[in-house]
Amino acid sequence: MRHHWGVHQSSRPVTDPLSIAALDTERHVASGGWDQNPRLFALVPTAELVEREPHLRAQLRGHDLVAGALSAVEQENLPPTANLESLLGGIAWPDSVVGAALAVERIVVPPEAERDLPLHPDAAVDALAAHPSRQDVRLLVAVTRDGQSRCLLRQRAHDSDDQVAVGEDIAPGLVHALKATLQG
Repeated sequence: MRHHWGVHQSSRPVTDPLSIAALDTERHVASGGWDQNPRLFALVPTAELVEREPHLRAQLRGHDLVAGALSAVEQENLPPTANLESLLGGIAWPDSVVGAALAVERIVVPPEAERDLPLHPDAAVDALAAHPSRQDVRLLVAVTRDGQSRCLLRQRAHDSDDQVAVGEDIAPGLVHALKATLQG
């Protein structure tokens, strides 16, 4: 449960397709508020998506039209699960999917709070949820078949688009599990 975040708020404009898709997807998820279930998205080349569904062209903005642009397509009706790794382990994407993104909420506490947790998992979760120093965060992890990854972190206490932290190793376990879905 311990998290070491190599994060930064960047003032540089984001121009690479994966970062743009990750930011757009994170903002889309954020618009739904907090206390959401995990949400999974396929990342597909925007040009191929518009070729298959021409009516979407009217919704495109400037950065959607750049070469290599990616669009996120939400995977509806995910089965509820307490074990995200097992859910991801059962997913294999078709070749048309070049990447995947996952949004998931987590509770984090200072390392010292983890030392005194009850051994039973349900009791430990209850103790974390009641901890006075708890922080609610949402992670958005996006990966591509060619090995790129982006992680975004939004804190409930600082719920603003300009306060989203960006890094590549914020959630290494989720990055690894999501990449595995693309290697079928």
